[in-house]
Amino acid sequence: MRKGKKTPDNMTFLEHLDELRKRLFYSFITIVITAIPAWIYHKEIYEILALPVTLFLPEGETLAYTKLQEPFMTYIKVSILAAIFVASPIIFFQFWKFVAPGLYQREKKYVIPFVILTTFFFAAGGLFAYFVVFPFACRFFLSMGADFRAVITVNDYFSLAFRVILGIALVFELPTLVFFLSRMGLITAKWMAKKFKYAFLIAFIIAAIITPTPDPITQSIVAVPMLALYGISMLIALFSEKRKKGKAKEAQEDLAG
Repeated sequence: MRKGKKTPDNMTFLEHLDELRKRLFYSFITIVITAIPAWIYHKEIYEILALPVTLFLPEGETLAYTKLQEPFMTYIKVSILAAIFVASPIIFFQFWKFVAPGLYQREKKYVIPFVILTTFFFAAGGLFAYFVVFPFACRFFLSMGADFRAVITVNDYFSLAFRVILGIALVFELPTLVFFLSRMGLITAKWMAKKFKYAFLIAFIIAAIITPTPDPITQSIVAVPMLALYGISMLIALFSEKRKKGKAKEAQEDLAG
């Protein structure tokens, strides 16, 4: 007879690592496969991602490169970045498959809402970074260097773009994380309210890490939406708790009836 699949409690540390390796491998293969069609449109993707800085460059100026292989590597980077966002539903599904064995059977039914919500907030964070944070940062830097000639390399620019766009996209996953943690009873809205002062501090620390400028204005552009997401997350947790209590009350009434 075929042996049943082990539960997380019965899995060894090495088996946990093997499961993680498998999910990371599947995610990596998905990104690579998705990057192939993205490469076909690498120039168009490059032009879109370069807009936040090229819009503020002096007329006739473009991004530069100092090494022979930089343009080729840049096109690979932009293809991979596009592939990460396109393949994000499958990546988040692989994450779910990794944590699902540790969930109760009733919690495993949330796989579709989890994938939809994580994909939505991930895309929303990327768009917020692209349309709000990054243009502001580029304008700030270029205005500070108005007395000099800007020679910005594609390598430096896209390394920065990767960090900001992906960093903020991941930060926007907070409401989804809180929703599922509250559904599992691991956190409550009251607990989140008590920890708000720590959330305030952490928000500005994260903003300082992922934003390219040291000024408080640019950091606030990232930190304030993070705190707003924290507030939305508290409302989500509160709604989830009320719904669970309502269902529990209905179940008790049914038993009493």
